[in-house]
Amino acid sequence: MEEEQEGQGSIQESLKRIDNNIWEIPIGTKPGMNVPGRIFLSDKLIHNLEPEALDQVANVAMLPGIQKYSMAMPDAHLGYGFPIGGVAAFDEEEGVISPGGVGFDINCGVRLLRSNLTVDDVRPVMKELTEKLFQSVPAGVGSKSRLRASDSELDDIFLHGSRWAVENGYGVEADLEHCEGGGCIEGGDVSHISAKARKRGKPQAGTLGSGNHFLEVQYIDQIYDQEVAEKFGLEEGQVTFMIHCGSRGTGHQICTDHLRTISQASKKYKIALPDKQLACAPAQSDEAQNYFRSMICAANYAWNNRQIITHWTREVISDIFRSDMDELGLDLVYDVAHNVAKLEEHTVDGKKKNVYVHRKGATRAFPPGHKEVPQAYRDVGQPVLIPGSMGTASFVLHGAEASMDISFGSACHGAGRVMSRAHAKKEFHGEDVKSDLEKSGIMVRAAHPSVIAEEAPEVYKSSSDVVNVVHDLGIAGKVARMMPLGVVKG
Repeated sequence: MEEEQEGQGSIQESLKRIDNNIWEIPIGTKPGMNVPGRIFLSDKLIHNLEPEALDQVANVAMLPGIQKYSMAMPDAHLGYGFPIGGVAAFDEEEGVISPGGVGFDINCGVRLLRSNLTVDDVRPVMKELTEKLFQSVPAGVGSKSRLRASDSELDDIFLHGSRWAVENGYGVEADLEHCEGGGCIEGGDVSHISAKARKRGKPQAGTLGSGNHFLEVQYIDQIYDQEVAEKFGLEEGQVTFMIHCGSRGTGHQICTDHLRTISQASKKYKIALPDKQLACAPAQSDEAQNYFRSMICAANYAWNNRQIITHWTREVISDIFRSDMDELGLDLVYDVAHNVAKLEEHTVDGKKKNVYVHRKGATRAFPPGHKEVPQAYRDVGQPVLIPGSMGTASFVLHGAEASMDISFGSACHGAGRVMSRAHAKKEFHGEDVKSDLEKSGIMVRAAHPSVIAEEAPEVYKSSSDVVNVVHDLGIAGKVARMMPLGVVKG
């Protein structure tokens, strides 16, 4: 312990400022680092970063085949092995794949629906709207869907993601066009998914879950970039709906199952780990590929999950306003993953190569012209969706040129916690937080008051401070700011 504490202290002292918002942990700060660590933080945010998260950045830098830097976004905080807000890319042949670099909630992500509704349309019905959304979209720990997937349907979901939902009446073709990767990663393989993971997945397609997951009614109170906002179909005063959730129990189980195998593989391949939570295997080994193909299935499950929730959200809004989704303009702006590993082509040392990019609490932020950005947005870059807390702003940004050079096309994913859930429950009372939010005009409906306490606005960093860092670095440019009107929590 003494040695660990000395190491953490030396990391803080060794931090080298590279730019206004870039800090570096030099190679050699900890023995075995293959690359430097890079942390993207303003002067204000760096004081909130836990020393343990810095230590995790340095630990990730020791993994075999890591490229350029071990990185942490401005919303970084302590995670399982990798920091949340961590980004690391590994050589396709010489590198590794690590479940800790993705996290347990595989493809936790965010999607945004726009509408033709205004604040004045929605405010009078906010109580009814939040209540009906809560009743229609199952939320909470272990919540189950009105949909029960059969074995063959579950396989289709694992392999085809959002397309399964759209082809079964839970959306429209345009939803797929406005979704990262079309709402699917090709290459999934169901043969290494356990019976337990399948059992957990069958009743949960179309459920919100618990923790920091939410369904939020918002309105746009500020536009920063009019041209890009028009491309995204956004304007001031417009009401939007944000959905934040992931792959539920099945994703957690898939991660848990493969962590056991990967941990054994780390020993088998004699990979020196500074932290057992960084268990990994050579990228081309059977163990790593079995995990990666199963992780793809969980990622596809998550996209399908958000698509079904989108459908039920549209049904509720259409029912309350007695109009169909076309008349209400309930179009999907975009859907992004922020817990996933992908095989992508990037330029490293002047050469193009394939790398496994691990984004754990980090959003892809591809710039204008990138082939993976939907055609409708290709001349402005992909939408980057950054949720705030229950009481603070969320943001839409667009991927910018510098992202490919600075961060393997990655940006932050949220505000980032400054307090653990256990600490938050001691510090706050859910009913008090709810009452304070309602006094500010924000309706809250949750499965249990303790969830509201865990997610009190005070337990998060300022979302404005976080997005300002990626904006100033040229990773992603600010487009619009949304303020909450009503929140449904698990």
